[in-house]
Amino acid sequence: MLVKAGVDIGRLRPEIRKQLPKIEKIYISIGEDFVITSTYEGNHSAGSLHYANLAIDFRRPPEGKTFVHTDLINALGPDYDILFEPDHVHIEYDPK
Repeated sequence: MLVKAGVDIGRLRPEIRKQLPKIEKIYISIGEDFVITSTYEGNHSAGSLHYANLAIDFRRPPEGKTFVHTDLINALGPDYDILFEPDHVHIEYDPK
């Protein structure tokens, strides 16, 4: 796992932190580095779970790499929301 310069994963709550090895395992399976690009720092929408230390952003795999949304859903379970943005993936712990 790699962390972008200036990103602090030290404040992440256990609910999101314990998922990092699972996400990394998916990246390793496709031969890519798992790079966290944001936690609480930066500008996020009002009420974002980033500010509650319950969300992370990480780099999307390069074009042409198979990265299946269901892999993340199966690994993380129903309490996690997964959003694919143009340049990153956002995951947050948000039980219903």
